[in-house]
Amino acid sequence: MPTLDYRLGVDVGGTNTDAVILDRSDQVLAKAKVPTTPDVTGGIVAALDKVIGMSRAAAVPARKDGPPEPRAVSRITHAMLGTTHATNAVLERRKLHRVAVIRIGAPATLGVRPMFEWPADLTGVVSAGATVVAGGIEFDGRDLSPFDEDAVARFLGLVAGRCDGVAITSVFAPVSPRHELLAAEIVKRELGEVHVSLSHEIGSVGLLERENATILNAALAGVASDVASALGQALAAHNLSPVTFFAQNDGTLMALDHALRYPVLTIGSGPANSIRGAAFLTGRTDALVADVGGTSTDVGVLVNGFPRESSQGVEIGGIRTNFRMPDLVTIALGGGTVVSGALGQTLPGGERGVRLGPESVGYRLRDEALVFGGSTPTLTDSAVATGRASLGDPSLAQPALRLLKAASRAADLALADAIDRVKTAKGDLTLIAVGGGSILIPDELPGVSEVIRPDHFDAANAIGAAIASVSGQVDRIFHFGPGGRKAALDEASQEARDHAVAAGADPDTVQIVELEEIPLAYLTSPAVRIRAKAAGALGGLYEATNYSG
Repeated sequence: MPTLDYRLGVDVGGTNTDAVILDRSDQVLAKAKVPTTPDVTGGIVAALDKVIGMSRAAAVPARKDGPPEPRAVSRITHAMLGTTHATNAVLERRKLHRVAVIRIGAPATLGVRPMFEWPADLTGVVSAGATVVAGGIEFDGRDLSPFDEDAVARFLGLVAGRCDGVAITSVFAPVSPRHELLAAEIVKRELGEVHVSLSHEIGSVGLLERENATILNAALAGVASDVASALGQALAAHNLSPVTFFAQNDGTLMALDHALRYPVLTIGSGPANSIRGAAFLTGRTDALVADVGGTSTDVGVLVNGFPRESSQGVEIGGIRTNFRMPDLVTIALGGGTVVSGALGQTLPGGERGVRLGPESVGYRLRDEALVFGGSTPTLTDSAVATGRASLGDPSLAQPALRLLKAASRAADLALADAIDRVKTAKGDLTLIAVGGGSILIPDELPGVSEVIRPDHFDAANAIGAAIASVSGQVDRIFHFGPGGRKAALDEASQEARDHAVAAGADPDTVQIVELEEIPLAYLTSPAVRIRAKAAGALGGLYEATNYSG
């Protein structure tokens, strides 16, 4: 891996795509914001063109003891991408791979078939067939029943040529993955080099939710490959070949090959990037964060410098899953949110006469909003009407002034409610406002002690991607052996460190940042569920930089 020098961070949102270039001192050298395009990839290319163009135009000071240093663009060694491609693919049912699904758990799990609760249209797009074969693991690590290798081989013979990938889930794989690993070997033998997703590498305890996450992961493999290819081509157009990382759901990074293997772990990367960016820009490690975009607002919690993770399963596109995701309250409030009501008329009860969204003009804001000469009242117009922002021509919003002021009050109430829902204890907390739409947030809100608006708040998501560390996580059940509890904790910690290094972290900087144990009662042998998370700097961060050439 090359020595870390300048970093390019890119984050794709529903309305805008942001890009930044940071130097070795984490200073922002250039930043750009462009509309997200319907195909998403076009927005990435436009953002790169703009931010790299800005960096080319910027003069680079000479070093005291030598010739001028190369311009910023030629010093980009690492590129980090946070993207909504995976989320959009699931929601829109497009560009998904067809997946053969193998559950190892007969006869115990025959009562509920794989993909039982999936929406019919998504099942039709993704499923290349499913089977449940004998096998699986007991909670204490013993075989639930003997693994039926022949049944797996017969099923693969039926789906050969009809599937792009295989998703394998075994009962209690987080206790022992041995039946999943055996099945993966059979897939390699029968189908060759197809994408294989194994549930013990993706989800936690909970068979159906873990199985769903594993199937989604296999279905998204093509999407991840397309995004990586598009990013590579955009970089190559500027004669750049940096090491590429993808942002993942917990606010950290994973190397490109890791992202291609586990694309489902990028689904929540956008809000996680913003929360990490908010922490970096303010120096705060614990606070509320409101990320306001053009379509929606995500309210999350910063804990020890990282997004607080959800303790419950997350539903994606109508599918219940249980892999790690940031704990968020999302509301349909953004700069492009459409305001409707009785224009020009008295509104009894003030904001009760106003409807906010959920429609949004999105990336068409500068064509549709009143202050830009359009005909659609939006919350951006509301921010201008109330003096929170200075954009466009304020006089164009005057005919709808009463409606827009009422909309501002309604938006404030909705945001206060979201903040109240995400808090877990009484008392006022600091709120960090980031995102291009954070002009909507007032200086005072119930439950908030202060509102902080850091420099570069509008690019916090891309900055969060660029400064992120690399992590690895373990979440499984351990049975106490001769070493007892300490040996189990040590084993989980080491596994987490190994995962972080595999994802691209510098081994010398990896540390355990979370360690949680949940005792399991009513078992015949002592056991505990352990969640361990390790994080470290990008490989090469502390190496000496060579500026020659």
